[in-house]
Amino acid sequence: MTTRSDDPWLTRERLLMLVLAGASVVVGWLCWRLVKPFVPAITWALVLTVLAHPLHERLLSMFKKWPSISAALAAIAVTLAIALPATLLVRQVGSEAVISIETARRLFDTDRWKLAIERFPQVAKVRKWIEREVDLDKQVQQISDEVAKGVPGALRRTIHIAITALVTLFLLFYFIRDKYRILRVLEQLVPLSPSENEQVRNNIRDTLGAVVFGTLTVAVVQGTLGGLMFWWLGLPSPILWGAVMAILAILPLFGAALIWVPAAAYLAIDGDWNKALLLTAWGTLVVGLIDNLLYPLLVKNRLRIHTVPVFISVLGGVFAFGATGFVLGPLVLAVAMALIDIWRRRVALGDIEEGVNEPRTKK
Repeated sequence: MTTRSDDPWLTRERLLMLVLAGASVVVGWLCWRLVKPFVPAITWALVLTVLAHPLHERLLSMFKKWPSISAALAAIAVTLAIALPATLLVRQVGSEAVISIETARRLFDTDRWKLAIERFPQVAKVRKWIEREVDLDKQVQQISDEVAKGVPGALRRTIHIAITALVTLFLLFYFIRDKYRILRVLEQLVPLSPSENEQVRNNIRDTLGAVVFGTLTVAVVQGTLGGLMFWWLGLPSPILWGAVMAILAILPLFGAALIWVPAAAYLAIDGDWNKALLLTAWGTLVVGLIDNLLYPLLVKNRLRIHTVPVFISVLGGVFAFGATGFVLGPLVLAVAMALIDIWRRRVALGDIEEGVNEPRTKK
């Protein structure tokens, strides 16, 4: 004979637990809504904090009694070192972009390039097909109109970027000054052992150092070398196309070649074979091979992840979070790889709940 329990399933304790869980979910969602607009500022503040870490450590040894002064000096130094060149570059790129649109319009209005193409029968056929299927003048006019329509949106984005920059500077100071305190608080919140916390930190440091800083450095060098060659050959808007090559250099395939190959083809069609061959040699031997020479020196043995997940994390991060995703994507990948290793080790050692990395000692 079975006995029926008189205790209801929904006891007061369980009801309170459900209310607490529901309130936690709601509050967590509201917190995310509050933080979401500042994710770019938080991300770039973290990146700048990592960049400023060596300088901050030196300043701390000099101003031991004034940690706030050390943090402020480090924040100002790293901001000026990045903000001033970036501001000048963006300004020059913007002006060259406007000039390039006008240059393209004048180019399509003249017959010089058409006459040059006529010397190559196969290319001429392609040109005639393009003229028949695509109205180039109309396309250029549409691009100009779209640029004009985008001015109000550009102003709004400029204001948004300015606000993000101010928030980044505000967070940067506190991230630099209180970084060790922040790390201790985060370690207390996550259910990981000290050795596991250290593993996650090492994965984040190595992956960000290899993917973000290594890739960015190589891309900047490639874009600079390409832009210098454009300037030396007298091609229009060298800074603009150098910046575009730096952005495309992040891609593992083609990269900067997407810019210098059409430029070399244009020079060849225009009859300037010496410049075309020189640009091709420079792009292939210098710009193309600098990745194979410089990247291993910067990364060394820190990156132990296959190229495919790294590539997906970078592009996926950019598609999901915009420019900030270039950092957030590899960051998520680093944490995911660390957690996979931790779970694998816990399962192997039989300490899934305790999370102890070292094997148990037999009694």
